[in-house]
Amino acid sequence: MANRVFQSVIYQMKDAINRVVGVVDETGAVISCSELNLIGKVREGYMAERLTAGDRFVRDGYTYQQFSNAKHNDYAVFVEGADETAGQFAGVLAISLQSIKQYHDEKFDKSNFIKNVVLDNILPGDIYAKARELHFATDVSRVVFIVRVISGGDISAYDVVSSLFPDKQKDFVFNISETDTVLVKEIRKGIDRTDMEKLAASIVDTLSGEHYIKAVVGIGTPIANVKDLATSFKEAQIAMEVSKVFDTEKQIIRYDNLGIARLIYQLPTTVCEMFLREVFKQGSIESLDQETLFTIQRFFENNLNVSETSRGLFVHRNTLVYRLEKIKKLTGLDLREFDDAIVFKVALMVKKYLSNNPAKY
Repeated sequence: MANRVFQSVIYQMKDAINRVVGVVDETGAVISCSELNLIGKVREGYMAERLTAGDRFVRDGYTYQQFSNAKHNDYAVFVEGADETAGQFAGVLAISLQSIKQYHDEKFDKSNFIKNVVLDNILPGDIYAKARELHFATDVSRVVFIVRVISGGDISAYDVVSSLFPDKQKDFVFNISETDTVLVKEIRKGIDRTDMEKLAASIVDTLSGEHYIKAVVGIGTPIANVKDLATSFKEAQIAMEVSKVFDTEKQIIRYDNLGIARLIYQLPTTVCEMFLREVFKQGSIESLDQETLFTIQRFFENNLNVSETSRGLFVHRNTLVYRLEKIKKLTGLDLREFDDAIVFKVALMVKKYLSNNPAKY
């Protein structure tokens, strides 16, 4: 990883310095160089020299400047020449590369740290110790988004989401599977939940509009402390799973907006089956044909209003009343009564949940 970080800088310095420049590791092996054919070769005598010389020394026509990674001088810049200018170039490059390496390491470590917290792979007691070590703010409001690719696109969703949130000190993006990308987003305290939906919608729109990727986004609830990130992540996962059952057309799903669906999803299947047996006569819910179920759906959408529903279905009011009476006869529930309508609505959702064959427990 360090090789790639150093090489991009060294190669850019090639024309500016007009000398051979590079980086060696503690064994003297060239890991980055303006002359690509030198990469991988070992500088003879470097190991012995670095132990006895100071941070800067000259050997075989090259000036070396050691620089530290953590607490050890693991690397050194070398510049062609033994003159004062070579020493100045080496000093400047060493300072630059050390800063770049430190920034890269912090960023990489923070990303791994966040990923481990989100996936619950780190003990609670270790979270704060690691956060202090990384100078990571623990009491900032954050929320977890899961972006799931449904179809299409040749470009990685991870790359797209990363480009949309370039502040790598505040926002963290990583993959957890071939289809799922996680975004941990820092937010202002008290941010409106609809603003989070707008943010998710912008991700979906960018993926579909510019890259032809169809995706859905699950959103956990905002948390005020880093230790709760795993909770927000699990909520986003539940939102995604619940939407597959109850809201198959929705592309943005908020955990705190799931309503009854979330309750049903978290019930044991044995309880759901018992509920259906108690509410309905044996086989009565299965006896409802598609036309009747469509009528019920429209009736619920029109807030149990018979006149509005009949107009929407282009049927006579008496025809709709006949259908509702038929449902009452089959199920014992009068959908014109609010309490019966609630029971029936929940029963339909429970039936749909069980139809998805969840694990029994």
